[in-house]
Amino acid sequence: MKIGVFDSGVGGQAVANAIQRELPEAELLVREDRANLPYGNKTPEVLLQLVTPILAGMVADGCQIIVVACNTVTTTIIDELRKTADVPLVAVEPMIKPAVEQTVSGVIAVCATPATLNSARYQTLKSTYAKNTLVLEPDCSDWAFMIETDTVDVDQVAERIKTVLAKGADVVVLACTHYHWIEQEITLLCEGRAKVLQPEKPLIAQLKRVIAQLS
Repeated sequence: MKIGVFDSGVGGQAVANAIQRELPEAELLVREDRANLPYGNKTPEVLLQLVTPILAGMVADGCQIIVVACNTVTTTIIDELRKTADVPLVAVEPMIKPAVEQTVSGVIAVCATPATLNSARYQTLKSTYAKNTLVLEPDCSDWAFMIETDTVDVDQVAERIKTVLAKGADVVVLACTHYHWIEQEITLLCEGRAKVLQPEKPLIAQLKRVIAQLS
């Protein structure tokens, strides 16, 4: 089984690493689009123009399933991509429902790109699952760029996380796969105060279901 993993940048490699650990027999093809970073400030129309040919190229290279490891792409254009894709697309999306189910304080924080936060899909997730939950959205607009360029400002990240903790957040959602590279630092900041959620495990569970359907 040849599985494609697509993301705008290094976030996809973090997801690919997790998939490879769970499915060591799988052949993985990772594609990124660093030339057009960041994705988080682009319109859905521009994203569709960028992503459609990349996914088509992955299918041409033999991918039987493609994991879209980019919350920005999922929340803005996944429906359009699925209409034209010749293989199943398994996609990440912000873990609003699990966060609401696990919060005790009734306050969660979502770390995401501006495009994700402004997307219709994200707003639907909030209105569906977080009607009675306070959702904090710290400014993480430059985190993906810092991670891509290896210029992470740990003090700035700490300040953003400490601010949402001070406001009562007891669940922190990492809604951008780039942030998986700083998950350990965020988890340490949240230790004893908040859970940190990221989608690799549920994503892989869904991937396994799709593989079983194709077998």
